[in-house]
Amino acid sequence: MIPKDATGTALELARRVLAIEADAVHAMIARLDERFLAAVSLILACKGRVIVSGIGKSGHIARKIASTMSSTGTPAYFVHPAEASHGDLGMVRHDDVFIGISYSGESDELLQIVPLVKRQGAKLIAMTGSASSSLARAADVFLDAAVAQEACPLNLAPTASTTAALALGDALAVALLDARGFSADDFARSHPSGALGRKLLTHVSDVMRTGDAVPSVPAGATLADAILEISRKGLGMTAVVDGDRRLVGVFTDGDLRRTMARNADPRGTRIDSVMTREPCAILPEALAVEAVELMERRKITQLPVVDAAGCLVGALNIHDLFRAKIL
Repeated sequence: MIPKDATGTALELARRVLAIEADAVHAMIARLDERFLAAVSLILACKGRVIVSGIGKSGHIARKIASTMSSTGTPAYFVHPAEASHGDLGMVRHDDVFIGISYSGESDELLQIVPLVKRQGAKLIAMTGSASSSLARAADVFLDAAVAQEACPLNLAPTASTTAALALGDALAVALLDARGFSADDFARSHPSGALGRKLLTHVSDVMRTGDAVPSVPAGATLADAILEISRKGLGMTAVVDGDRRLVGVFTDGDLRRTMARNADPRGTRIDSVMTREPCAILPEALAVEAVELMERRKITQLPVVDAAGCLVGALNIHDLFRAKIL
């Protein structure tokens, strides 16, 4: 627990850290120039993959940049420079782009493999804080990630410099995303287990009820038949179909309450006279999120699913969408 007399100092220091790191990122905005565009062009022209490398704190940043690029349309992976010297350099090919990250630009482990990367024919992008460093001078493109000071009170621990490198990597990834025309649908395909993936990759056919679980009664059935089918299938509605299984109407719990309020005779009332005609329906190949939008717009909680010919093939309600985590 922080001593009571030190809480003010902790808050003051924390605010100072955030201000220094925010200033470091903001200062890079004015420094973005044709070198950034050259890096984007180099990667767009790359027929291989992007390899990102760094050691220490820069290595952690390199891993994150490689991960961000991979999930936004630019195939990339991280290689540890020390491991590269012991065989992993075999990953690098002549048609790759190698991004080396080192704030000083003088990290021995990284500089040791730079000549070998160049010899392979791969292009080198250096992300460093020193334009005169060995790494920057060896690079095909230099990206300036310099900061005025570290946020560490000792001006030693990589803090503002790693934040700046991370932000510059994000800027590069997003610029590439835009240049490639990478869409939300593309993003979902690389995140199939995430919430966005579920929403953009799940179709109605994936969540709808099928076969005997679909409530339906034939046109001409009695109200009693419909009530029994609703109770048996537990969907809160039943579809009404003709002899070819084409959807001609639906009868819901709400319709039932309104019908019974008129003292209708369940055995003497035909479903055709109380059902909703030309009901809302959806195709099985539609996205599940489209079913959500349709339900919300029409203020309903169930939907029959029909094929292109209008024949009943399934049904779903709002609870099915909750279970599939679409909502």
